[in-house]
Amino acid sequence: MYLVTAAEMQEMDRKTIESFGISGLVLMENAARGATRILLDQFQGLENKKIGIIAGRGNNGGDGFVMARYLAQKGITVTVYLLAQTSMVKGDAAVNLNFLEPMGIEVIEMPNPQSFAEHRIGLRHQDVWVDAILGTGLKSDVKGYFKDVIDFINRSKKPIFAVDIPSGLNSDTGQPCGTCVRAHATVTFAFPKIGHFLFPGADFTGRLEIIDIGIPHHIAEEVGPSQHLLTSKMMYDAFEPRSAEAHKGHTGHLLAVAGSTGKTGAAAMTALAAMRCGAGLVTLGIPESLNMALEVQVIEAMTCPLPETEGGLLGESAFNAVCQLLADKKCLALGPGLGTAIETQKLVHRLIQHSPIPIVIDADGLNCLVGHTHILKNLKVPAILTPHPGEMARLMHSTTADIQKDRVDCARSFAKNFQVHVVLKGARTIIAHPDGRVFVNPTGNSGMASGGMGDVLTGMIAGFVTQGYSPEISAHLGVYLHGSAADELYSKKGPFGYLATEVMHAVPEQIQKLINGSFTLEIREPQL
Repeated sequence: MYLVTAAEMQEMDRKTIESFGISGLVLMENAARGATRILLDQFQGLENKKIGIIAGRGNNGGDGFVMARYLAQKGITVTVYLLAQTSMVKGDAAVNLNFLEPMGIEVIEMPNPQSFAEHRIGLRHQDVWVDAILGTGLKSDVKGYFKDVIDFINRSKKPIFAVDIPSGLNSDTGQPCGTCVRAHATVTFAFPKIGHFLFPGADFTGRLEIIDIGIPHHIAEEVGPSQHLLTSKMMYDAFEPRSAEAHKGHTGHLLAVAGSTGKTGAAAMTALAAMRCGAGLVTLGIPESLNMALEVQVIEAMTCPLPETEGGLLGESAFNAVCQLLADKKCLALGPGLGTAIETQKLVHRLIQHSPIPIVIDADGLNCLVGHTHILKNLKVPAILTPHPGEMARLMHSTTADIQKDRVDCARSFAKNFQVHVVLKGARTIIAHPDGRVFVNPTGNSGMASGGMGDVLTGMIAGFVTQGYSPEISAHLGVYLHGSAADELYSKKGPFGYLATEVMHAVPEQIQKLINGSFTLEIREPQL
């Protein structure tokens, strides 16, 4: 499913109006008619309630004007509060505003703080708010009068229904612009916007519904948004049934170079997670002094003790041995629990440069790349990097706060610049590919904020690569199923307290649900 930017949505509207002959008035009518239906579905008993539509002077306000007409036709008490003078409303919005007076729908002009104060009592008596103030094109912070109005609506503690996007939310980043309407539900048109799904935008959006307003399919394809939402159907289509004759030689052999003193668990979870999602064989390349400890932890996986430094870490002395191990492997997982000593950094750099098989780089593998990302420019094989925001910030010489402000752009720019696949972890994990396409994952929850989750994800992604899936599909399957396994635990055990190993053990059941097509839809398909 497409996730569109404000510019992409505007271009679809323009092409539909100019080249396909559907007028802006028809698009607005379709949007508001659908929005009204969703409003009535979301909030029961509105026949006996007062609905206040608070509107700006643009097309978002125009959608609100049409909704007022439909609500009034159903006998519902509705008042339009216009944050401008009626003379300032132009275009299609003005056409629909002019329809309201003959229908006896009250329109109250509130162009300034003084007029807002005069109507404060009436505002407080509204039972439900429809937010039609600002649309998807907002870029600058909401200040002054509009900020005061939005803050008033939020403080009212009344249900809020947002039209297209909560006013004040950046539709491309999911970041509030100064302040933002906190909606209980939002209806958006044609396609969801990126900001509806990225946090904190998802919290401001509430329950999201999509309305088909008549954008022709071929126009959407011509615009070709580069952002997508991962869905269970996409995962179902990507998953390949295993042959009844398959054996461990057919399902691939993974090499994981990982672990150091105090971090053997990271290596163990990476290995076992790969097997949980179907890898036939896994070998752990580890410092020789840790071999006994890891052999106890991983019964199904094999271990290979490697030459280590005096400090018990892997360094350049292990390079030749690792290269020999790579000979019959399908994927190299590099980094979990490895450490960042100078000698370890040198080993990581050489392995990345010389690996003949796809690489999944995580944790200390990423930390060893800080200041040396130019190495990625000369890769011989595909690479998947799985940073959390802090690791991404270090790789990009930025701050975690800056990464979080625009996760999509950061992941996309890094992936394109270095021609790698980037899995930027966190709430609504971002997967960016070298060609600029970005996928947002809807699965997962805050209970995953505990140690070891990233090691399990590394093993899962590497496990799918090992089985022969492309790096792109491996990243999608690994991230989606990792999150859905945690969602299953959330529903059974509670919002937090489950462990990374429990997520790992829940993966086969999620694969079975995927094969059976029994995942529930994360979002309703567009409807009219």
